[in-house]
Amino acid sequence: MQYFPLFFDLRLQKVLIAGGGEVALRKAVLLERAGAAITLVAPRVVPELERRAAAGSLTVVLREFVPEDLAGVRLAIVATGHRASNRWIASLCEARAIPVNVVDDRQASRVIVPAIVDRDPVLIAISSAGASPVLARRWRERLEAFVPTRLGELALWLRGLRAASRRRLRGTAERRRYFETLVDGPAADRFAAGDVRGAEQLAQRLLAADTARPPAPGHVVLVGAGPGDPELLTLKALRALSDADVILHDRLVSAGVLDLARRDAVKISVGKSPGGTGTSQAWINEQLVAHARAGRRVVRLKGGDPFVFGRGGEELEALAHAGIAYSVVPGVTAASACAAYAGIPLTHRDHAQSVTLVTGHSGEVGLEPDWRALAAERATVVFYMGLAGLEHIVAKLIEHGAPADRPAALISQGTLPAQRVILGTLASIADPARSQGIASPALLIVGEVAALHAELSWFGTDTAMSVSESA
Repeated sequence: MQYFPLFFDLRLQKVLIAGGGEVALRKAVLLERAGAAITLVAPRVVPELERRAAAGSLTVVLREFVPEDLAGVRLAIVATGHRASNRWIASLCEARAIPVNVVDDRQASRVIVPAIVDRDPVLIAISSAGASPVLARRWRERLEAFVPTRLGELALWLRGLRAASRRRLRGTAERRRYFETLVDGPAADRFAAGDVRGAEQLAQRLLAADTARPPAPGHVVLVGAGPGDPELLTLKALRALSDADVILHDRLVSAGVLDLARRDAVKISVGKSPGGTGTSQAWINEQLVAHARAGRRVVRLKGGDPFVFGRGGEELEALAHAGIAYSVVPGVTAASACAAYAGIPLTHRDHAQSVTLVTGHSGEVGLEPDWRALAAERATVVFYMGLAGLEHIVAKLIEHGAPADRPAALISQGTLPAQRVILGTLASIADPARSQGIASPALLIVGEVAALHAELSWFGTDTAMSVSESA
């Protein structure tokens, strides 16, 4: 993140604008709304700036900029129309630690001015970090149509309820839940419809009920984070992340998914590394129970789907035994997602009549799958975590009747920009997997449908490498 987003209180603060054209006018109008004390310096200004100066909205000084104009300035906007002059003024600001925005010159700017959706006091700022102002402006236009016009009035009404909530509710968590219920429930709907009195009655009844009832019990939600692409997260999963007080997440949950969580939520990595090292399942279960008993809303965020090789069942058993309330939000599992992103249909009436999902690791007691059934014709087999035991899997399938030329595909970093696909056969897939440095997480798909990748691949560019290409 190149820029740190913040909102700057400029009421009665001195702001300098260097320049007197239409661009300077647009900046002045925006700064006036923020209550800034604006001084504009330029040898010539457009008529509208003269009119605003006569009305007392800002001060206009008709001359060239001089360094002394920066005395006491909290923010500088530079729009002289001359690149050399702009950069000279920017260098003076930088030497004085004055935040400066140079119009249309991202490299010379310390701050940039975003596109704004204004529902005062609610402001939504959209920035492309200077890469494409047009893109930011277009998204502002879209949000203008989406964001309710009375959103700012709703925010002011909710602010008026804060004093009463502080007096009557026990702590920060209770107050947050109270306001979440207001915003998500009928009170906000009443307010948006113009029924302020009805909204107020609902808010007061809810406050009285929250004061009388015992502390809210904790709750655990097992959430499937999907295979990595944040856009594959379900709406229910997004809501759970937004509400969570504590998030216990797997090692392979992508940063993009975690970024969707509430900023002040406690995030605890409980991932296990290849080979079985890392956080024990018993400790994870203990943490889920402990945080829920403390009255927190807990999300157990698991890669893919919680019930597909995710030990979600074991965690629910621990919660049920401890008397903790829980729910489950399914996720898009890696088998369907990675296969789809690789252009491999898991079933196809010409090639496969069944799909079997298998873990690539043997069970803790050394149990092996039914290799003869997995080697059957017209079937698709998907091996989760199949990279470490790839040679063993290939040998067992061939030993139990699968032809050595049966198509196979290995998918690494599926659904992510770094996705790689190696396409081959049972006899040939292992060598390129090692030589090309394929790393976990990786999914192995065995069956006639794997060969369809060559025809149906759509995600990314040049993601696939056949065995013949890697030789």
